[in-house]
Amino acid sequence: MSPERVREILERFKSLKILVVGDVILDRYVFGKVERISPEAPVPVVEVQREEFRLGGAGNVANNLASLGVKTYLLGVVGQDYGRHIIKGLLKEAGIEDLLVEDPQRPTTEKARIVALSQQLLRIDSESRKVLEGKPLEEVLQRMDLNVDGIVVSDYAKGVVCKDVMDRVKEKGVFFSVDPRPQNKRLYIGANLMTPNEKEARSMFSEESLQRLGWGLKRELRLETLVITLGARGMALFGSEFKVFPAKAKQVYDVSGAGDTVIAVLSACALAGVDWDSACELANLCAGIVVGKLGTAVVKPEEILQSLEEGCRV
Repeated sequence: MSPERVREILERFKSLKILVVGDVILDRYVFGKVERISPEAPVPVVEVQREEFRLGGAGNVANNLASLGVKTYLLGVVGQDYGRHIIKGLLKEAGIEDLLVEDPQRPTTEKARIVALSQQLLRIDSESRKVLEGKPLEEVLQRMDLNVDGIVVSDYAKGVVCKDVMDRVKEKGVFFSVDPRPQNKRLYIGANLMTPNEKEARSMFSEESLQRLGWGLKRELRLETLVITLGARGMALFGSEFKVFPAKAKQVYDVSGAGDTVIAVLSACALAGVDWDSACELANLCAGIVVGKLGTAVVKPEEILQSLEEGCRV
């Protein structure tokens, strides 16, 4: 794909309005150094040097869309705790429209990662997986009443993506894509696009052959387009035909959040009228950039163009 073609696609993204609905996660990174083992237990002692907070889950999908120039709205649920203030600040900084609903009965979902010597030593999760109900559910449904070109559903199985929410998504009659969790597969019937990884796809449909797996899952859920991400092997497209796109990563540092980037890029391309071959090539390129970064990350237009130019020089 030429730099000129990518510039044209990125320019189209600027006219889009996309709503991201799903499980918003606060990703917290505690960086430190390890020089000794604790005398209390056989575990390393981490001397904290700095902390970082990033948008995770549906927040990372929205952040990727906003970074690519899309007018982005984020709808999810947070607790009435300090974490919500951090998320709201990150949304404002990224230029994402904040439609978050506060639920006093659940904490803001947080994944805290302890990192030393460029390695993750431990992850601590604070979350509720209770299915959304009552007043918070009513507020989420009300806030979906806005005019957008399409919807991205980012399901991390924390309870926001439920039958009532998916029914409302489908009622809106616009393009909708899903980054799925196998236990909720019946909720995704009729999606315009679904982007499971290979493990998730195999949990949703039992078939050894990748081609039979993809076509079977696509047929069962009546999907318009299915893209199965294959990690280091790239991604497989099941649209009007089957095609595999090799991965573009130069180095893999951290794969967390790569699926968020893929669904963001593919959804924006679909809504911008980009053909699926070009969309998958661009998504592969963007995923290759983010896996070279530590933790949940976004891809910026200048990084895409730089990567293309470096590839042209090789």
